[in-house]
Amino acid sequence: MTVNESQLRDFTQNIFLAMGCSHEHATLAADVLLKSDLRGIDSHGVARLSGYVRLWEKKRINASPDIKIVHETATTATIDGDAGLGLVVAPFAMQVAIDKAAQYGSGWVSVRNSNHFGIAGYHAMMAVEQDMIGFAMTNASPLVAPTFSNERLLGTNPMCYAFPAGKYPPVIVDMATSAAANGKLEIAQRSGKPVPEGWVQDADGKYTTDPHALKSGGSLLPLGSDREHGSHKGFGLSATVDILSGVLSGAGFGPWVPPFVAFLEPPVNPPGQGIGHFLGAMRVDGFRPVEGFKKDMDTWIERFKCASTIDESQKVIIPGEPELEAEADRRINGIPLVDAVVKDLNELAAKFGIAGL
Repeated sequence: MTVNESQLRDFTQNIFLAMGCSHEHATLAADVLLKSDLRGIDSHGVARLSGYVRLWEKKRINASPDIKIVHETATTATIDGDAGLGLVVAPFAMQVAIDKAAQYGSGWVSVRNSNHFGIAGYHAMMAVEQDMIGFAMTNASPLVAPTFSNERLLGTNPMCYAFPAGKYPPVIVDMATSAAANGKLEIAQRSGKPVPEGWVQDADGKYTTDPHALKSGGSLLPLGSDREHGSHKGFGLSATVDILSGVLSGAGFGPWVPPFVAFLEPPVNPPGQGIGHFLGAMRVDGFRPVEGFKKDMDTWIERFKCASTIDESQKVIIPGEPELEAEADRRINGIPLVDAVVKDLNELAAKFGIAGL
């Protein structure tokens, strides 16, 4: 099924309103999810909507949070999200970072007591719109085993770096630090397809292509999949995200990050509160004139785009390019949704008494 952007946006906003979110928060939360679907990151879009609802029903998401700064210097801040939607808390935090950067050159904000914040790219791109370099990262439910382990201690822990350019679109490096995001396993589950080898291991630490492996004690693997292919590097990147997002902010970290799924209870006596994020913004003109930087960014992009390739039918892809192409197409032709997601969304509509898709 393909759904028009405006229809899906209205539907999503109505679900958040039914949860008790303010109009401002419902509009923002829907925008974050729709941005993911438009950019082709289906694992983090409206397919996640029922997960937020279930957590709200369990009183683990506060639909009307009092988001506030609890510690601050001129260029840094720590924010308590009051268990609000990460879709709302993270943009609030990024705006604080941008405001500090506008005044002092850079701004850095850690967040505790939040929830899943959608795609990291949404938040980092807020800075690009102000001629700033944006950073966004978050820790997540422990599904990933560190190198040489079969114990889930880290999340998929995505990170995003966003760089403005001139005549070309910004360069957006948005990625999980695991071999694959959990949402890709969920997509494979809904479509009944196996996952590539190297994404996940079973409870004994052996490779498997079963997308349901996590349900039987398996774990996702760090970026690199195994030691011989650099999984220690993925582990290191994930650890960096966890420390900046969780340890620095006072959020949960490692195995104490609360699960996104409602049927699993949060860890007992965690060392911190909720999910943590880390966001930053740096003014380009704090280093050099903006126009000169953008011109050189365009040169950088052009040089990589014309790189010689092994296969003439394949070209070097600039980070963020596939998502931009997906967005251009989906704004015109609509957003494709698999049957399982449509069913899920229509069940939500029936629950809240609103029009379905």
